[in-house]
Amino acid sequence: MTGYNTILKIRRVEKECAKMGFRIAHPRYPRDDLDSLCVMPTDDCLPIYSRDAELFIGTLEQLESWLHGVQWMHDYYKILKLVDDKKIKNKEDGVRHDQLVRKLKNEEVKEDIKF
Repeated sequence: MTGYNTILKIRRVEKECAKMGFRIAHPRYPRDDLDSLCVMPTDDCLPIYSRDAELFIGTLEQLESWLHGVQWMHDYYKILKLVDDKKIKNKEDGVRHDQLVRKLKNEEVKEDIKF
């Protein structure tokens, strides 16, 4: 049985995922345990991935650890001044623009990374 603390943990992890451009879903090919979940890109966030790319598959506890790692990497790159929010937004907008141009030309939109 699930307690209220587990519900609060799920809500907190969902908020963290939303801030990073992810959504939680049921994996296409779940593992043997029934508690598996997956993380996928949200709407038009993370434009280099296809919308159905499963970026992570595991349990809620494993997801929390993975999210901390992703956040640590992002913060580390900011400390090194390799990236900032403006650079990220500009690059993502460029990818979206290229995809839109290909779509308008009736060309197949090639996803750079597909899992």
